[in-house]
Amino acid sequence: MRKNEKSRKGEPESLGEAIQEMLKSFHIEEKFHETNLINSWEKIMGAPIAKRTSKVYIRDKKLFVHISSAPLKHELTMSRDKILVLIARELGSSIVNEVIIK
Repeated sequence: MRKNEKSRKGEPESLGEAIQEMLKSFHIEEKFHETNLINSWEKIMGAPIAKRTSKVYIRDKKLFVHISSAPLKHELTMSRDKILVLIARELGSSIVNEVIIK
């Protein structure tokens, strides 16, 4: 049974399910998750790192992070796998496959 059939029969659907269904129907689910990741950067990495981050964007499932501090840039480059784990833990899915520190 499709979700639309479920709601047509009067069975309740949670708001979260309705939003997910809408995102899928408009083919914007991936873009929504990417935007959520970018907006959650400070929460995921912490304020000190976020303050030294000048730009964060996603292209082709790669997270690009521009850091203004050379020592921090080196440290984050060495911790790219850990960053992926933190992102997956916070957002519950693998939105990106690679982290590129610039």
